Amino acid sequence: MTANLDDGLGGRLEGVRHVLTLRIYYEDTDFSGAVYHANYLRYMERGRTEILRAIGFDHRKLWETVREGFVVRRMTVDYLRPARMDDVVAITTWVHDVKQASLTLGQSVTRDGETLVTGLAVCAYVREGRPVRMPERMRKEMARTE
Repeated sequence: MTANLDDGLGGRLEGVRHVLTLRIYYEDTDFSGAVYHANYLRYMERGRTEILRAIGFDHRKLWETVREGFVVRRMTVDYLRPARMDDVVAITTWVHDVKQASLTLGQSVTRDGETLVTGLAVCAYVREGRPVRMPERMRKEMARTE
């Protein structure tokens, strides 16, 4: 696998899983001090972006060069426990299924080994808003992470 994680910002590959670690800030929380539910979607998006980057693909470059990229078609999320300000959480992303024009990724948000949130994202690969086959190398690299 080609990993582009040299900047220290993109997390790390652990076997077939990508792990992105981040700290929870005050701005991430609601009035009760727990992470606002929609922010978990942002964290999970970062995880999905970084697993692509780790195998050598960049959303921006794909869009700028060939006007292609992923869009979330469906996402299921299960909120189990809250994260709070100053917690350090790990967003783990793995490939659940790879098809010609779609990718299903499993994700979890954990704190010290305790699962806080789980999710499953079905992402379609599109060009000009219509599904197309993802590049063969991308599909093969994602299939290798299963």
